[in-house]
Amino acid sequence: MPGTTRITISLPTEQVAELRRLTDDVSGYITEAVSRQIRHLLLGEEFRRYQEENGEFTEEELAEARERIFGAEPV
Repeated sequence: MPGTTRITISLPTEQVAELRRLTDDVSGYITEAVSRQIRHLLLGEEFRRYQEENGEFTEEELAEARERIFGAEPV
């Protein structure tokens, strides 16, 4: 199991109430949210780096990516 570090954060009272309503594992919920945000930021950096080296994505590349992610558009 990876190591953990205990930290203290401050959140608006309304968010804490909503978190407690949504889950019994607030720490796990926040851990997953932070992990998702980190992946999002790293992926964005990778896309920017790719485009700097290879140029902008073409419409065809973007369409293929959308299809792979979301499935084919209904006809």
